[in-house]
Amino acid sequence: MTTAISDIVTLRARHPEAVAEAAARRRRRPLIGRSGRLMIVAADHPARGALAVGDHRMAMANRADLLERLCLALSRPGVDGVLATADVLEDLLLLGALEEKVVIGSMNRGGLAGAAFELDDRFTGHRPQDLTRLRFDAGKLLLRIGYEDPGSLNTLEAAARTVDAMAGRRLPVFVEPFLTRRVDGRLRNDLSAAAVTTSVAIASGLGGTSAYTWLKLPVTEDADEMARVCEASTLPAVLLGGEVAGDPRAQEAAYERWRKALRLPTVQGLVVGRSLLYPADGDVAAAVDTAVGLL
Repeated sequence: MTTAISDIVTLRARHPEAVAEAAARRRRRPLIGRSGRLMIVAADHPARGALAVGDHRMAMANRADLLERLCLALSRPGVDGVLATADVLEDLLLLGALEEKVVIGSMNRGGLAGAAFELDDRFTGHRPQDLTRLRFDAGKLLLRIGYEDPGSLNTLEAAARTVDAMAGRRLPVFVEPFLTRRVDGRLRNDLSAAAVTTSVAIASGLGGTSAYTWLKLPVTEDADEMARVCEASTLPAVLLGGEVAGDPRAQEAAYERWRKALRLPTVQGLVVGRSLLYPADGDVAAAVDTAVGLL
């Protein structure tokens, strides 16, 4: 990977148009493939300044290591694609790792982790026109709503206009909604069934049309509660994997929740990031294969 990184840097410095050229010749595929399911690996955390995995505060800071893990994950059977910001996706383009993969651009990264303005989550990543220009397949936006933080209103309005713009280009947009509040100065997402259901209702109504809107939802602790959450909308949904604790029993419990939720009629797949790229035992391939097996 060291040689590959050197080649990427050389291209970026001397031939920046190589990114557009790689995007233009990339072989694409439908969003939903033959399996009828989606398995997406997420790696858009660094652009929000969120580099930690478990107790390792700078785990995602090494770009060569991250790209190596991503290339391995994308090479595994059953993995459909990747969700990331422009810099990561363009590195993967130059490495040739996105052929016949679903490519989802991360759109709002302005709500930096731990910042006072975290809920005023500006769209500092991909714009709809960027996704069209690069021939990417979809976009993703994070919608955290704090009833006591006026910054959430700016994010809601920007998200609604982005839903409109994506629909105008016939591009799917994955909306990841949460109700959230500050505890000791830090944001905490409310994962209760009532809160997740409310966030689904709000996200489903964004914009002038929901024709191209998907939901990206966390899994509640209780499988029966998750069934009620998904009854709040007819929009197709993927499950947000989140971080899975290193304890094998906790891991198996999380996998079982995912397995049950994947049986629900609106749930179409999984989007998982750090749990697959940085598993406790270090075996990326095994972690990815386990997640694919749940589908």
